[in-house]
Amino acid sequence: MRLVIMADTHVPARARDLPEQLWAAVDAADVVVHAGDWVDVGTLDALSRRSQRLIAVYGNNDGAALRARLPEIDYADLEGVRIAVVHETGPAAGRESRCQALFPDSDVLFFGHSHIPWDTTTPNGLRLLNPGSPTDRRRQPHATYLTARIVQGHLDEVTLHALTR
Repeated sequence: MRLVIMADTHVPARARDLPEQLWAAVDAADVVVHAGDWVDVGTLDALSRRSQRLIAVYGNNDGAALRARLPEIDYADLEGVRIAVVHETGPAAGRESRCQALFPDSDVLFFGHSHIPWDTTTPNGLRLLNPGSPTDRRRQPHATYLTARIVQGHLDEVTLHALTR
C-alpha cells in the first residue's frame, strides 16, 4: 500500500496550488493523508477527487467550512497499521511522551502545524511523523512531503521528499 502524507498546504495563502510533483505522488498513491491547515475548501475538493482514499483532519488555520467536513482527529487501520492523524501536538519538548499518552492504541501518528519535518519513535513504539509543508518551508531548506509504504503490516520506506520551485 502506497501512502502520501502532507500537511500545512495553506492554499491559496502560500501557493496557488500544490506542486506538480506532489500531485503526481497523489495520483500514484493508494492512500493520501493530510494533517490539516488546508485554508481552502477547493484544495480539499481537488484532493478528494484525485485520491483513491483520503484520510484528513482540519488545522488551526481552517475555517468553519473545512471544520464542518473534517474531524480534528482521525483514525484508520491500514493493512494492520493503526494510524492517527491530528494537526497539532504541542511543543517539541515532551512531544513523544505526550503523544504516547494521547494515542496509546496507534502505531503511527501523522501531524503537522510546525512546517518542520519530524520522525521519531516513542519508547512504546509509536512513530511520530510530520511531513513539513509542500508550500511554505518557513525556516527549512526545502518545502517537503512524505511517502511511505505499508508492507506486511508494517510502515516501511518512509521517505521525505524535498520540493524545489
